[in-house]
Amino acid sequence: MNHYYNKMKIITRILITSFIAWSTFAEKLIADPFSNVNLRAGLISALQQHPLILDFYSENDYELIWFGNNALASQRRAELVNSLQSASFHGLPGKKYQVNSLLSKLSTSDSLFEIGLLEGLFMIAFTEYASDLDTGVLIPSEVDTDIVRQINFKDTDFYIQGLLSRNPYDYFRSLGPQSSEYARLLVEYQKLSEIIRNGGWSNIATDRILRFGDSGDDVVAIRNRLFDQGYMPNSISTKFDKKLLKAVQKYQSDHGLIPDGIIGAGTILELNITAEQRLSSIIVALERERWLGDTLGQRHIWVNLADFKAKIIEDHAVVFETRTVLGINDESMRSPEFSDKMEYMVVNPTWHIPVSIAKNEYLPELKKDPEALPFLKLFDSSGSLVDRESIDFSILGKNYFPYEMKQLPSTTNALGLVKFMFPNPYNIYLHDTPAKDLFMKEVRDFSHGCIRLHEPFDFAYALLEKQTDEPQSEFQNALKSQEETIILLSKSVPVHITYRTAFTKAGGGIEFRRDIYGRDQKIYDALVELGLELSENI
Repeated sequence: MNHYYNKMKIITRILITSFIAWSTFAEKLIADPFSNVNLRAGLISALQQHPLILDFYSENDYELIWFGNNALASQRRAELVNSLQSASFHGLPGKKYQVNSLLSKLSTSDSLFEIGLLEGLFMIAFTEYASDLDTGVLIPSEVDTDIVRQINFKDTDFYIQGLLSRNPYDYFRSLGPQSSEYARLLVEYQKLSEIIRNGGWSNIATDRILRFGDSGDDVVAIRNRLFDQGYMPNSISTKFDKKLLKAVQKYQSDHGLIPDGIIGAGTILELNITAEQRLSSIIVALERERWLGDTLGQRHIWVNLADFKAKIIEDHAVVFETRTVLGINDESMRSPEFSDKMEYMVVNPTWHIPVSIAKNEYLPELKKDPEALPFLKLFDSSGSLVDRESIDFSILGKNYFPYEMKQLPSTTNALGLVKFMFPNPYNIYLHDTPAKDLFMKEVRDFSHGCIRLHEPFDFAYALLEKQTDEPQSEFQNALKSQEETIILLSKSVPVHITYRTAFTKAGGGIEFRRDIYGRDQKIYDALVELGLELSENI
């Protein structure tokens, strides 16, 4: 934190110098009968590419917000410069706001035209900063088309009116997400920044798998690293003892590894990820939190693709959690990110096989052997079941396939015995699966895009307990019917399909996951293009 305070002292000195210089312009505003004309010309010049801001000024008789001759304008300037200089503490690309250029102009301007110009430049910097901190710097779908977020963008007038209606100090601190996750990420950001300033973490070199009972210099290196990262107390022991075993298992759990306590290549790979790389993950998590806003819902479903987990959350507490399988890491199968509302579940579902799967995967098999894949049923355009013997598969192809493929309800149905529906344009839903063995794997990207649940029945019970005293009985009765049955939710539940490689724990601390789809790297690279530099705050 000393680094932060030193930076604030420098900013304060710059502001004092600049604001003393500004006092001479206040005298000119009074003495110059053409001051309004000159100021207005400068303001209009600055805002030529910002018509909405210019409209605000024209509607308010070009009143100066940042350079009025009053204490409130001075407070606004001070808070804005302070915020822009501290933008990196939120993982924002500080260079984007050109604060050094603003300060330079402020200290060297010698005409009222230039003060009008500065008024406009300050307002541009303010509205950009406020919007970026509030709803994010980037447009998600422009970074990756599989990231679909309905962001509640506000126009510039929203932020200007907010600034005018409140004390500047309070207003600037109200900007940005107010979620506990965002606040905890900021804390972890500062911790990692301090670690990097102190030299970061050393690399661990070992050519063997380490287990309980082993000893050696590499065991010492592991022990030191886990001490540095807060997983165990300091020790000079060279032995892989019970304390180290417990710390390794905790570390593995916090990084999405199977917590077996064995230090193999996967654990070493995670341990050797640098503090700078971890910080970049937090920066991306902050941007993602800004995209999401404060619209989660008091009760909602949270699916973190990178964590391979689905959770039901009520009043900020996890009430149910289960493992997931997600879409294969392939351009056409990766699970998208979006939010919607779950409306109902289907017990004993029929699988309406997507056309792409029918044509690309199943049709080639049927062309080789019309009796293959006996679980598949084909229906014509009228919905009638078609006998396979009446079909000439040799003439069918990607451009001609007048049938719908279905898999009827059964214990071997690809959707399992229940699916959870939140109708959306991507045809994504949560569902059961007969392939339970896949949930034991560390990395679980095996589906065509939908999210498979390890414990779908318990998931259903947790959803239904809000609308019935006997959720298990209601679900089991539908299941025993062996017929496709829809159970409506009495109140829709928000569903958030997310992708977080860095996320905090309510009791303190942070967890990291692999960037399996490479999306976080795309986001980080896009922020760098806009001027993000890790060195800004290190």
